[in-house]
Amino acid sequence: MPPHCDSLDGPVVTAARAALAAHDVDIVLPYVSAAGEAEVRDAFDQVVKARVLGVEAETVADRWFFETVVRVHRAGEGAPYTGLKPAGLDVGPVIPAAERALDDGSVDELVDILCGELREQVRHRHDNAMRLKVDAGRSVPAARAYVEAMLGLQVWSHKVHRQVTADPHAHLGG
Repeated sequence: MPPHCDSLDGPVVTAARAALAAHDVDIVLPYVSAAGEAEVRDAFDQVVKARVLGVEAETVADRWFFETVVRVHRAGEGAPYTGLKPAGLDVGPVIPAAERALDDGSVDELVDILCGELREQVRHRHDNAMRLKVDAGRSVPAARAYVEAMLGLQVWSHKVHRQVTADPHAHLGG
């Protein structure tokens, strides 16, 4: 996952800000696992108390709360916490398209982006393998180049298939 959930303008921190503004921890709880709920509730209670001590205390307390919520969120996904990322990061075209799909109810733009990129990658990898196949019988190095491209297409295709059908929050390396 791009650093979207870890960023200061991502959905987790946005929900944490809304929870603090509304004085309602329940707003952010959907972003953490049930196992992390008690820690987030406790952090929220501490932050609410600290925020009344002035603007500087509020700034520090809020930042600590954001860090806590994001860390607990990431733990619930089985992913490491690597700190808060700045707002405004380029997360590519897919996350904003997915957000728009959720906002407006239409998946057309998202499907077009994903299918277009997949089509382009398949064609590029296939074309490369077919180009190398022509010369594969001329020498062992040429055959190796073809085999690398041919197996590369097959392995890449398998990984794409596994990713497309995987649990979206499975942080697996394979």
